[in-house]
Amino acid sequence: MGTQNSSPVTLRTLADRLGLSVSTVSRVLHAKPDESVRAASGATVERIRKLADELGYRPNPHATSLRTRRSNLVGVLVPRLSDIVLATIYEGIEEAAAENGLSTFVTNTRDVPDVQRARTDMVLGRRVDGLIFGDAYIDAKFLAGIAARGVPFVLVSRRAGEHPSVTCDDYLGGRLAAEHLLSLGHRDVAVIAGEPYASTGIDRTAGFVNTYREAGAEIPATRIVESRFDAAGGRTAAECLLAQGKAPSAIFAVNDFAAIGAIGAARDHGLIVGDDIAIVGFNDTPLAAELPVPLTTIRSPMHEMGYRGLTKLVALMRGEQVESERLPPTLMVRASTTGQA
Repeated sequence: MGTQNSSPVTLRTLADRLGLSVSTVSRVLHAKPDESVRAASGATVERIRKLADELGYRPNPHATSLRTRRSNLVGVLVPRLSDIVLATIYEGIEEAAAENGLSTFVTNTRDVPDVQRARTDMVLGRRVDGLIFGDAYIDAKFLAGIAARGVPFVLVSRRAGEHPSVTCDDYLGGRLAAEHLLSLGHRDVAVIAGEPYASTGIDRTAGFVNTYREAGAEIPATRIVESRFDAAGGRTAAECLLAQGKAPSAIFAVNDFAAIGAIGAARDHGLIVGDDIAIVGFNDTPLAAELPVPLTTIRSPMHEMGYRGLTKLVALMRGEQVESERLPPTLMVRASTTGQA
């Protein structure tokens, strides 16, 4: 039966009552089941456990974490959690963390290198057991320094160097978008290519451009415009493409929000999306299917990406070897390319 005393029952309380050392009591109560018999004699183990139960002793989780050097905490760094793609990935991370007895916290780096460094130092200062990066730059220079510090980490959404990652197969996604537009007869196409430092935009653009090249339709450099991964960036890039003279018959944007910006630019130029110009996005965010002209897009497994990323991190924390993984995308055909609502 638990004690009625308001002061907490400590290892010292138990040791004094039993006439034993604190270290002996601690070894018994904090040993794994198969280790307790080695911590003390069977009779002593029984006495310690009996009194601990009677007095309602509860281990101090903070003290336990100090002894084990484990915080059970994982830091997650993303460009901005307001992005629905990153928020969905984080939900997967959080779900897997809960299943593994871990807690997570997330911080935004805005894809700015100085902020990435400062926020990573802040996260490491909280004694995390591991890190997940959703903001990796393709050159991986920053990550090399983190690897040298010995903290296990996994990349999600973006790949970089040989560091373990879980991503969508972005190259295949770009290929699927190209094959779809080629099947509809589009030869004069353009790409809103995303940021030049992110593997997502690089790989999706490469898959698209190379597929067109294989089909004998080289896409001119002037038809490939970099942009931010948001609606404003997509609009700016589309305005650049539409100002070149003859409009392309189709635009592939490497992100749904960039595609939405392109739809706005097309509308302002008097073009009917799905009839005068086809537009394809990437990710299949929930908004894509609900637009006035539903958006053809490449579905990426966002939640699964986060879930598997955290699962790989747990394996790394156990000292296991892990392999990078690319999850398959799916083409979702809608009215923005077919003209059929």
